[in-house]
Amino acid sequence: MELVLLAIGVGLGVGIVVGALGAGGGILAVPVLVFLLGMPPHAATASSLVIVLITALASLPHHARQRNVGWRAGLVFAGVSVVGAVLGSRLSALVPPDVLLTLFGAMLAVVAAAMLRRGLRTRRMEDAEAAALGTVPLADGDAPIASHDDPVLDQPGPDTVETADGLQHHHGEPDLPFSPAAPPSPRWGSVIAAASLTGFLTGFFGVGGGFIVVPMLVIALGLAMRRASGTSLLVMIIATATSLLARLGTDVQVDWATTLIFAAGSAVGGVLGGPLSAKARPSTLTLLFAALLAGVAAVTLVETLLL
Repeated sequence: MELVLLAIGVGLGVGIVVGALGAGGGILAVPVLVFLLGMPPHAATASSLVIVLITALASLPHHARQRNVGWRAGLVFAGVSVVGAVLGSRLSALVPPDVLLTLFGAMLAVVAAAMLRRGLRTRRMEDAEAAALGTVPLADGDAPIASHDDPVLDQPGPDTVETADGLQHHHGEPDLPFSPAAPPSPRWGSVIAAASLTGFLTGFFGVGGGFIVVPMLVIALGLAMRRASGTSLLVMIIATATSLLARLGTDVQVDWATTLIFAAGSAVGGVLGGPLSAKARPSTLTLLFAALLAGVAAVTLVETLLL
């Protein structure tokens, strides 16, 4: 009974954080499952895949109704990621638990540094925009900021609007160097590399890979940020399902009761945490996410290497 209550409470907390900051479900789930719920590292990565899959399945219909899912682009990206997902899943089962957690902590540190850089750049853009308009930047909580589907990654400027064609426009001009009538040629080398890496990280670490998928869908396939966020859910569903299937026949076991209870708590927390993102500047959300990842990375590495 105590484990059930702990799983609900921890899942709820993770969900609130993810709902408020907009990302990090798989990245946060693995260390929480290991250090707070006592799961073995390999079982935690498999359980994280289940949690990410349930979350993505629950979130996709809303994005589909809003027409924020690029089905063709998502299926292509996900199809390429399948090979990496299978390879990562099989390789993960062969890696010693301490090595797996050490590599996971290192990945967290890298992502934290990337999010810190993004947050600082976004903050400078916000301040420059306010200076150009002759206004004072709003402090967090002064006024609601429109909540995006992924507040960590979905950060268009305050004068950016998204039209029905899925493109973002800045002061009436396209934000991308091409017109809607002439879509860009996909950078297939980048697409293949990013999709393969996403699949590998999903299978190996049990993470969703959204922190890689969203930027690459924007850069390589030219999707608008909001559309890329919705499309990334489709990619996650296919990549996580493939990674779970690839674990069949291995010694990795999933504690289904704890995993599903955790996932249910996380889903509720996500609903509760979502409105919190409307009260903070996008740069603040990104910087908070970076700080959270850095803290989790530090705890993971200390627990693994020093204790």
